[in-house]
Amino acid sequence: MFIVIKEAGDFLSMAHQLQDKLAMYRHHLHAVPELDLSLPRTTAYVKEALESMGLKPTLVGESGLTVTIGGQHAGKVILIRADMDGLPIQEETELSFASLNGNMHACGHDLHTSMLLGAAEILKASEGQLRGMVKLVFQPGEETLNGAKMMLENGILDNPKVDSAMMLHVLTGMPIPTGQFVVPEARGAISASSDWFEIIIRGRGSHGAMPDSAVDPLNVAAHLHLALQGILSREISPIDNAVLTIGVMEGGSTNNVIPDTARMKGSVRTFNAALRDKMETRIHDISAGIGETFQAKVEVIYTRGCPEVKTDSGLNRQMRTTIANTFGASSFIGITQLVPGGKLMGSEDFAFVSQAVPSTTVFLNAGNIEEGYSYPVHHPKTMFSDEVLHRGAAAYAAFARDWLESNR
Repeated sequence: MFIVIKEAGDFLSMAHQLQDKLAMYRHHLHAVPELDLSLPRTTAYVKEALESMGLKPTLVGESGLTVTIGGQHAGKVILIRADMDGLPIQEETELSFASLNGNMHACGHDLHTSMLLGAAEILKASEGQLRGMVKLVFQPGEETLNGAKMMLENGILDNPKVDSAMMLHVLTGMPIPTGQFVVPEARGAISASSDWFEIIIRGRGSHGAMPDSAVDPLNVAAHLHLALQGILSREISPIDNAVLTIGVMEGGSTNNVIPDTARMKGSVRTFNAALRDKMETRIHDISAGIGETFQAKVEVIYTRGCPEVKTDSGLNRQMRTTIANTFGASSFIGITQLVPGGKLMGSEDFAFVSQAVPSTTVFLNAGNIEEGYSYPVHHPKTMFSDEVLHRGAAAYAAFARDWLESNR
């Protein structure tokens, strides 16, 4: 049974009072997006904001930050995370605070960071009621799937040892009200693993008029592209889910020359470890077989990105309870109401955390399509509503407090 927190509305009220400050944070961060694991300006700004609250953040790696709040009462430790990095996208919005540096916060990480700063202020002001400790994590490198792994390697789940974890992610361009939450209903994977591969095909070049003297790597690439799609259509059960996308096919420089080499690049997404392993094995096997058939040498470079994000049934129930108590019973929908099957093919490197400790995820719509938020995340014209900032801050803080109270 989950405890109903009588003060649930207080955190929302506190968050409302921080709304203007959260918008200021967000506008500053949006204007100066940085990439991957090196976020010097972003990290310095977040560190200064935390220190202004009387907190003492610790640097993790080059640009990660962590800070703990609570500990006045014995209890467990919950980690709540925000990612901070942007994307190498030239922004095409007309926002007054649009980025001009060639990068863009097109996935909403500027909102996540601002919301977690708001949660830090709320939790610090309420520190005496926390039945345990909250570890706030500000993470770089999510878009490149490097950040969470780096922070785990630097001991983010230790000192103090983390018992559970939670992340929040904004959405935009969704056919649901701005400010509505989307929560998992059942345990298991909610987003896919992500891996990449490169296939280098080495043939023998020739004049285009003499194909019989060549080993044409472009012909090999064409056959290989079709053969790889056969994994999905003929080797995987229709009730399982996997994606194999070829995003690059290149080779040659002119219309009457058969080149020596060609190159393909692609990605693989699945929802379970066994299928992930099978996809990798079959890509190697099929590539070798097609190469041998057409007398080319084929090399596969396969890179593991991140596993699938898992959610825990107990934390998912607590999330639904917290959201209902804090914002009202009509403030959320289940993820299956938005996405058939309740699984997203997009990837998220919080997966590394979710594989290590029981975890949950909540989504927050920051732009209704009918209100003019027409573009999805990762688009140069995508936009997010500032209106949801206080709701995200309250959700972070209230969930951390409620989980500690329910698990002391």
